[in-house]
Parts: sequence; structure tokens; C-alpha cells
Amino acid sequence: MKDFAISDSPRVQAQLNRLGALSLPQGRIGLEVIHALLDRLGNPQAALPPVFHVAGTNGKGSTCAYLRAMLEAQGLTVHGATKPHLVRYNERLRIAGKLVEDDLLADLLKEVLDLGEDLSPSFFEVTTAATFLAFHRFPADACVIEVGLGGRFDATNVLDGQAACGIATLGIDHEAFLLVPEANVPTVPLCRIAFEKAGIARPGVPLVTQAYPLDVTRTVIEHAMRVGAKTALRDLDWFADVGDAIHYRDRHGELTLPLPALVGTHQADNAALAVAMLRHQSQVDVSPEAMAEGIRAARWPARLQLLDTGPLTALAPGRKVWLDGGHNADAGLAIARHFAGAEPFHLITGMLSSKDPAAIVAPLRGKLLSLSVVPAPGHDAHAPEDFAAHSDLPVRPFADVPAALAALPPGGDVLIAGSLYLAGEVLRLNAEFPD
Repeated sequence: MKDFAISDSPRVQAQLNRLGALSLPQGRIGLEVIHALLDRLGNPQAALPPVFHVAGTNGKGSTCAYLRAMLEAQGLTVHGATKPHLVRYNERLRIAGKLVEDDLLADLLKEVLDLGEDLSPSFFEVTTAATFLAFHRFPADACVIEVGLGGRFDATNVLDGQAACGIATLGIDHEAFLLVPEANVPTVPLCRIAFEKAGIARPGVPLVTQAYPLDVTRTVIEHAMRVGAKTALRDLDWFADVGDAIHYRDRHGELTLPLPALVGTHQADNAALAVAMLRHQSQVDVSPEAMAEGIRAARWPARLQLLDTGPLTALAPGRKVWLDGGHNADAGLAIARHFAGAEPFHLITGMLSSKDPAAIVAPLRGKLLSLSVVPAPGHDAHAPEDFAAHSDLPVRPFADVPAALAALPPGGDVLIAGSLYLAGEVLRLNAEFPD
């Protein structure tokens, strides 16, 4: 599995070409290669500033955005690692609050690729090693690190002694990787997902979670007990009620916090998880005032984002154009909740062939004026006919988003959704580059 990456910098592109040629060797799973690679680099992951490590199916990137914004509102300097990138590979690596600059990125990737070439590392292992190398070499007060795929065997899962680990919303995704039959692990799909995500737990480190069904919660608790992690579970150890504000409480007391600027009721839940992670650790002090400021300030592109006026939205004059990179059933339900009271709108979607076409389309049945299907740039994608069974509308195929926008029937706003890769292409076409 690889991520498409291009750069305007020839030096970066030379390394991205090498990175793009890497793949996960068939049948290899585990952390042996990333450990060997980091050992050659002097194990930079062993000497990082306090780390906030976040896993989950949906919401982990937004939770990381809230954590970073709250820590920065406290006046702290923060390194950040998130994935995937939308427009530029640089988005994966934020050093002291700023996206990594091209020359430094090229140097980091070259160093790791040269040193580990004979290990045949994957795209993600090289990216993770370069990230830890940068975070070790440049000073900061804290690190916020998003898990990529799963948790137990994710390349970031070589960390120890984190300030706090968090697990965001859980759902069924990446089934081909996370639901492979294996002895002595849960067989109920959502419990298995929870088991994989809980793999980031460490002895003595707070493991802070959202609320899950009872059997899923039991899976998380059992794994935490095996490794000696300290659990902090929503609706057991911390509570958050969302209305006109976030009403948060735990053993430390009560807080009334503002609603996020990010759109969607689920964003208040993500912000509350970030608050809980900060409140259940002791390595970094963050005041309630900084938490409130961070919740207001946090931004996370391609999550129910209203696009600005730009070259792409100019093709749909007079309409609002929304963008969401969601691609699984839980994301589809979150989108449907947001648009529940809205007027019917047009959907433009493109999904990777590994995803379920019903995930976004089915929850929006009855809300759509038209359904247009485009490819997912650089990836195998579902054909238009794959969506037909999940909609009561004709499916309109187009070569790309500009063509779909230009051909929209009159009236109604627009949602573009179904893939983060599609979302990245939309942001690029509209000249909205994440910073």
C-alpha cells in the first residue's frame, strides 16, 4: 500500500520517487524492520519531548489538531505528525508548529532511505523514521503523533513512555489489514478493531478512550490490564455532554468549553477526547483557558470544510461547495447528521476500490439532487455502476471534479466526499493548500 506524493521541489521529488517505489512486502507484518531502521539512526524515538499518541478509525486526525492547538495556546512549541497528506507530503511532518521545509524534508528522507535501503522498509516505515529523526533533532515542548493503520503493528508503535495515548471513534475500516484471522485475538469485527487500536497502550501510560459498546470497551480494558496501562474511559472516568457548549467533567472537576469552529457535532466529541487526554496526564500543564482557546482555533482541512472562492468553486457560481474526505460508514453517518436539516444538495463522490460504495451514498438517500461519480486520483477506484444499487438517483459518470461541477443541474449546494485522495485533489484545484 503506497500513498501518491509529488512535489514542486526537485530535491524532494527525487526522494519521493524512491519512497513511492517502496511497498509492504507481501506477507510481512510486524515492527522488526522499523526497529532495525531506528536502531541504525540511534533510536531517536527514545528521546522525544512528551508524546501524545492517537489511534482510532475516525476522528484521530481532528483529535490531534485539537491537541496541537491547545498545547500551542498554552504557549508551548509542538511537533506534529499526521497522515495522510492531502496536497503535499510536507503536511505529514510539522516541526515546531510549521510544515517541514523542502530542503530539510529532502535531507531527512535521503538519510533514512540511504541508511535502510538493504532492509527493504515500507513507505510508512521510512516516513515514520524520518519523523522521529526530525522530532529528536529539533527542540519542542511536546509531540502529537497520529497512528496510521491500526495501532498494534503501525510503524509509530515503537514509542514508550508517552504522556498519554488516545483512541478516538471506532468503526470498521481497512478490513483487509485489520481483520485478518489470527489466533488468540478477538473475532467480533469491532472488538478486533479495538484490539488493534489498543495495541499502542503502554505500562503506566494513560489510555484515554471514547465510549464504545460494552464488548468493545471490555476488549480495550483487558488489553490495557495485560500491559499495565491506566485506562480513562468516556462515561466511566470522564464525561462530556454537548449542547450549546461542551460540558466536561472528570475527577479533577468540571469545565464548560466552547464548541469547535470545525463543523459537525462529532467535532465536539473529538475536542472532548483531546481535553481528556490532557487532563489525565502529568507531563505537560495546559490550563482550561488554553483548552478553550485551542478548541476555537483548531483547523483540520477536508472534514466538512466549506471551500473558499477559488478556481474550482468558480465552476459552481452561487452554490456552497462542501468537502469531506470521509470514506467509511461512520463518516457517512456523521455527514448525514450534519446535513439532516439542510436543503437537498448534489453529491460528487469518488472512492477507492477497497472501500464500500454504500458508506457515503446510502446515509444520504433522500437528501440528494444528483449523484456524480469521478475517479480517485492516482488510485484504483469504484466504477460508477458500483454506486447504483445504493441510490435512488441515476449515477452520472465524469472524468474529474471540474467536469462534474460544470455539468451540475440547476439549484442546490454541493458536497464532494468519499476519499481523502479526492479531497486533496479538490484542494489543489481550488488553490487551498493546508499550512
